[in-house]
Amino acid sequence: MLKTLQQAIDWAADTLHDLETPRVDAEWLLMHVLQCTRTRLLTHADQTLTKQQTVAFEQAIMRRHAGEPVAYITGTRGFWTLDLHVTPDVLIPRADTELLVEQALALADNQARLCVADLGTGSGAIALAIASERPNWQVLAVDSSAAALMLARKNARLNHLSHVEFYEGNWCEALPDNLLLDMVVSNPPYIDAADPHLLAGDLRFEPMSALRAAENGLSDLRTLSAQAYERLKPGGWALFEHGYNQGPAVQTLLQQSGFVGIRTIRDHGDQDRVTMGKKAEGSDHE
Repeated sequence: MLKTLQQAIDWAADTLHDLETPRVDAEWLLMHVLQCTRTRLLTHADQTLTKQQTVAFEQAIMRRHAGEPVAYITGTRGFWTLDLHVTPDVLIPRADTELLVEQALALADNQARLCVADLGTGSGAIALAIASERPNWQVLAVDSSAAALMLARKNARLNHLSHVEFYEGNWCEALPDNLLLDMVVSNPPYIDAADPHLLAGDLRFEPMSALRAAENGLSDLRTLSAQAYERLKPGGWALFEHGYNQGPAVQTLLQQSGFVGIRTIRDHGDQDRVTMGKKAEGSDHE
C-alpha cells in the first residue's frame, strides 16, 4: 500500500525509534529521495509517494536502521555555508569542527594575504570553509589519502573555490620544502584505539585511519605540533581540534614544541574542542 508523505515519515520514525533522532533522520532521507525541502514535506503531507519513491525510501531507512550514517546514505553534508559531498573514504563533517574555522578566521581578515594549510583535509571541509570566507588567502589542503583528495577537489569545484591547492602526503611533509606558513589548522585522528565509542554509532562506518591514534589519541597531535612549529613563520598560529578531555595534554604538546600564547576554546557543549598556540615573533626558522 502506498503511503502519504506523513505516513512515510511516521513509519520511518517508528522504525528508527532506537536511534537518537529518528524523525529528523526520516525527514532528511525522505527529502533526499524526493529532492525537496522540509517545507515541501510539511505543506504536502498528504501527497502520495510513487512506488519507485517508496522503494527508494524504504531502502534508505533500512540502511539507516542498520546504523549507516545519514550523510553516507545521501552522499552529502552541510558544513559552514557549503554543501559537501561525502563518502566512506572521509569523516563526516561535524558542527563542532566549525569552531576551528571560526577561530582561524578570527585571527586575520581578508586584507591579510596569509598562507594557511589544512592538514588531513578529508572532504575539504575546513580548507574550503576558510577559503570561502577569505578569497585573498592562499589555502593548502593536505591528505595522505588519494581518495579523500579526489573528493576534496570535487567539493572545491562544486563550491566554486578555485584558490585552494591540494597535496598528497603526510602532514607538513607533503608541502613544498621551502614553503613557510602563516597558519596551520587540523582536525587529526585523536581517539584512543581502545575507546569503545569506535565500535558504536556512526563511527563504525567512518575510516578508522582518520579517527584513532596511538598514545591515548595524542600521537598525531604530537607530530603535528612539532612539524607546525618548524613550518610556521614567526607570529604564525597552529590550531588543532581534539577530544573533550585532551585540552591540557595538547597545551603541553604545543608548549614543548615552543609555542606561546596557548589557549583552549570550548565548543557549544562547553567541552574543550580547539587548542591554539603562536610561534613567537622573534623565533628563528629551523
